[in-house]
Amino acid sequence: MASKGQKHNKYSDELKIEIIQKYLEGKGSSRSLGKEYGISYKSIDTMIYRYRHPEIKTYPKVGRPKEKELTKEDYKERYEIVKKYQAFLKAQLEKK
Repeated sequence: MASKGQKHNKYSDELKIEIIQKYLEGKGSSRSLGKEYGISYKSIDTMIYRYRHPEIKTYPKVGRPKEKELTKEDYKERYEIVKKYQAFLKAQLEKK
């Protein structure tokens, strides 16, 4: 997640192609290439990911969906999970 005031680096297409070619030819890992070029290995991983998946313009969302994105089925599923968990807790208490 970006921090307040964080700078985002832009790299030329030529540099990206050079790094990706070295990676694909096995001339270095993302970490070693990152050290060589002075770029974060995560940035290099991103370059490689975008090269391999050109149809994906953004990364898939990770984590819990925002409340406005939830459907009625999502709420039903959550309700069933809570019911099962409550039954599990009740059974645990009865064992004691």
